[in-house]
Amino acid sequence: MARDPADLYEVDPGAPTPDRGLVMLYYLDGFIDAGAAGRLLSAHLASTLEPTPIARFDIDSLLDYRSRRPIMTFSKDHWEEYDGPELTLSLLHDGEDTQFLLLSGLEPDREWDTFTGAVRQLADRLGVRVSVGYHGIPMGVPHTRPLGVTAHATQPELIEGYRPLVDKLQVPGSAAALLEYRLGEDNKAAIGFAVHVPHYLAQAAYPAAAVALLESVQRVTGLALPADALRESARRTDLEIARQVEGSSEVAEVVQALEQQYDAFTADRERLLDDTEAMPTAEELGAQFERFLAEQQSRGDNPET
Repeated sequence: MARDPADLYEVDPGAPTPDRGLVMLYYLDGFIDAGAAGRLLSAHLASTLEPTPIARFDIDSLLDYRSRRPIMTFSKDHWEEYDGPELTLSLLHDGEDTQFLLLSGLEPDREWDTFTGAVRQLADRLGVRVSVGYHGIPMGVPHTRPLGVTAHATQPELIEGYRPLVDKLQVPGSAAALLEYRLGEDNKAAIGFAVHVPHYLAQAAYPAAAVALLESVQRVTGLALPADALRESARRTDLEIARQVEGSSEVAEVVQALEQQYDAFTADRERLLDDTEAMPTAEELGAQFERFLAEQQSRGDNPET
């Protein structure tokens, strides 16, 4: 028997009361996130905007610790530190002192319906006007070209100007995707962004992808989010990638082939969008996502920031 969603979280009685009509951003670590794009963006916001936790979820009942073991620090002859997992909803202020919410932490392993019910309950209680999720997906694109972003939403007018990637696609589900789906059932505004990360960089931390997500979030929400530190990190990473590409003729050939493919596609975008051979099929994309998930699970760790 499913428990009451209200039992899954606890609101901090000492936390400030947020304004009504806020934006809620969310990123749950555990699903596809090529280039660690979503994780980098959430960490950047948390490190630059001093979040104030207002609600904490019962992570003990949601997480499978044996599949994602928390880090513990051993010092000489004793355990010194335990880095316990968290899943929190925090209040932040952007560069113009506008309040917004950030839901972040590990993706639940279980009780997805109860969890999404709890988030929807909190969103109603706090008067959230739009929810926005984000992550990275691996694609056959070169890092030397502008990164594409796929958008989806519960209401088409929320993502005007974005072109669909495929007509229909089946991929492994996630708690974040289910949250957007359930919000849509409630007739609530919800948006998702997936930045296209070069497949050869999918397992590394790729800040340029996080910058692309930040820009997409700003565009639809109007939030004034800090970007300087993230852009500088992207610049340094891009320089290192260029150095490594120059040092490997094999990698350089792969990048050059992707550049030619990308340029051919964008040379006449309108024509090529109607050419089914120019776009990856749903089966190809689904298989690529499943391979990425399998690689993440076999590695058992996260990309370094």
